[in-house]
Amino acid sequence: MIDSSSSVARTVEPQLTEALTTWLPAQRWFGAKGSTVNSVRIVAREVLRDEPNFAAEHLLVEVQLTQDAAVVTQTYQVPLGFRTELTDELRPWVLPVVGEVAVFDGLRDPEIIGLYGDAFADETGAGSIEFKVVDGSSVPSGLRGRVLGAEQSNTSVILGDQLLLKLFRQIPPGISPDVELHRALAQAGSVNVAPLRGWLEAEVGGERTTLGMIQDFAANSAEGWTAALASVREVFDSPETAVEDLPGDFAPDAHRIGAAVAQVHHDLASVMGTVERPVESTAVEEILARISGVARVVPDIAQYIPAATTLISRAEASNSTSVQRIHGDLHLGQVLGTPERWLLIDFEGEPAKTLAERRQMDSALRDVAGMLRSFDYAANHLLVDAPEDPSVRERADRWAARSIAAFFEGYASVAGHDPRDEADLLRAYELDKAVYEVLYEARNRPTWLSLPMRAVARLVS
Repeated sequence: MIDSSSSVARTVEPQLTEALTTWLPAQRWFGAKGSTVNSVRIVAREVLRDEPNFAAEHLLVEVQLTQDAAVVTQTYQVPLGFRTELTDELRPWVLPVVGEVAVFDGLRDPEIIGLYGDAFADETGAGSIEFKVVDGSSVPSGLRGRVLGAEQSNTSVILGDQLLLKLFRQIPPGISPDVELHRALAQAGSVNVAPLRGWLEAEVGGERTTLGMIQDFAANSAEGWTAALASVREVFDSPETAVEDLPGDFAPDAHRIGAAVAQVHHDLASVMGTVERPVESTAVEEILARISGVARVVPDIAQYIPAATTLISRAEASNSTSVQRIHGDLHLGQVLGTPERWLLIDFEGEPAKTLAERRQMDSALRDVAGMLRSFDYAANHLLVDAPEDPSVRERADRWAARSIAAFFEGYASVAGHDPRDEADLLRAYELDKAVYEVLYEARNRPTWLSLPMRAVARLVS
């Protein structure tokens, strides 16, 4: 136990580790759902504010757990608040600690969020945590904060409707690709990302490690997933109108999204370079291994291994392909539409991969494949619990096909080549993403499992 706690927190000190052991696995951002937590240890504890009735601390917590019969250790970032009087808004976020002092998720408290903004403004740091600001940039002080949307693998908060602060919850030692790629895109002068203002870092496991980042907030923006779902609902609500004739036709936006993705790929390549590699030395040979691994959890997918083998063999016959730094986990939820353009966000890469794997060069087709799967999800996820209706399914597929075609055309208009020219390799990457989705849905949303399973059957047919 690190004993550099605030004075108001010391009254709950004996209960804190036990409370974290119960509380952490229940959080949306906890990255080991279904695993057994063996132990929790606080490895770093920095005081942000210490007053008689209120304190804020920043904790790094090491969790040892059993995952798929193996013992692994993960480190999580846990900002905490301590108050003797709690508002109704904070009550849903308390930890199971009994006493006169309430302990809660600090990123749900506007005052605590503001402390992080002020630390960036002053570049003062907090103990072992350093607040770095991009050269030539600045962060204003005195901004209040609020949480943005639902938590996933990180927590994002808004400061004064001007800046977005994102704290990575699970912390693998090393430099985050999100900060690394944003800095590269700034060097390229990219207009398809929100400008980076700064980042937090500390030493974790003997390495300089990124804890979070702060960048301009894209005001008046709409998430691609939300916009796509609104369009799909209109398709279902207007069965007598052709998809292309609906006011909410998503194809024009899909075209612009494709162009934005291609531009970001171009900008990353211009700064970080490209390499020609044999197809079999890229990630495609790992796809069959992923299917075999998933089959241990979802046995029904094993029936597709022979057809998937044929698909992989065709992809490997493509000789060589260009690899570069890419987004790595691209989908409609990772693009924001502003009045001027579409932006790409969250360059962390696929959460299931190690940090080293996420920082490797890969084919830009992996990002394209992620978008194709996202269009399919948007078109069909509303039908998961609905009675099978061929006419409705046909309209969903029509929306997806039209949006995907527009995306390809938008991509080609900037890239100068069409991803469909590498059809076998693209399909292999799309299959890999669908198999990943099968495992995710089996573990998190079993009622949605039919959606990626349907995609696997289609892709190997």
